Amino acid sequence: MAAPTLRTNHLFTMSLTVDHAATDIGETPYGRRRIATVTGGSFTGEEIKGRVLPAPGGDWLLLRRDGILMLNVRLTLETDDGHLIYMRYEGMRHGPAWVIEQLNRGEKVDPNQYYMRTTPWFETASEKYRFLNRIVCVATGRRDPAGPVYEVFHIL
Repeated sequence: MAAPTLRTNHLFTMSLTVDHAATDIGETPYGRRRIATVTGGSFTGEEIKGRVLPAPGGDWLLLRRDGILMLNVRLTLETDDGHLIYMRYEGMRHGPAWVIEQLNRGEKVDPNQYYMRTTPWFETASEKYRFLNRIVCVATGRRDPAGPVYEVFHIL
């Protein structure tokens, strides 16, 4: 019997705004730890859309000693019809040093020049959006000057 084919469905595009003055914890045993506050954003998809609430929300960033930036993000989404959804994701961003330097300066860089992927998970009490509690997602990302932008896909 053949294994099932991996298929995806685009769930939504999410743009985040981030306070560029991150709290720098410093060099820890695991790498350089910073905490960035997510100040808002929006998400738009065929079945779901709304805004990213400004607080609480943030990214617990870890720059590993091998140069890979580990993402650990927690957000609250509010749909355009008033439902709340907790979203969390982990992932990583890495690429050639010259590309990462451009990103760190806030420059726009072709997302094909670096790797930025995450694994979003959702939690909600909403009956309308309860399907989110039972799905697996992956996301591709890019870092724009205002903040990250993600294309979130439901794995079917």
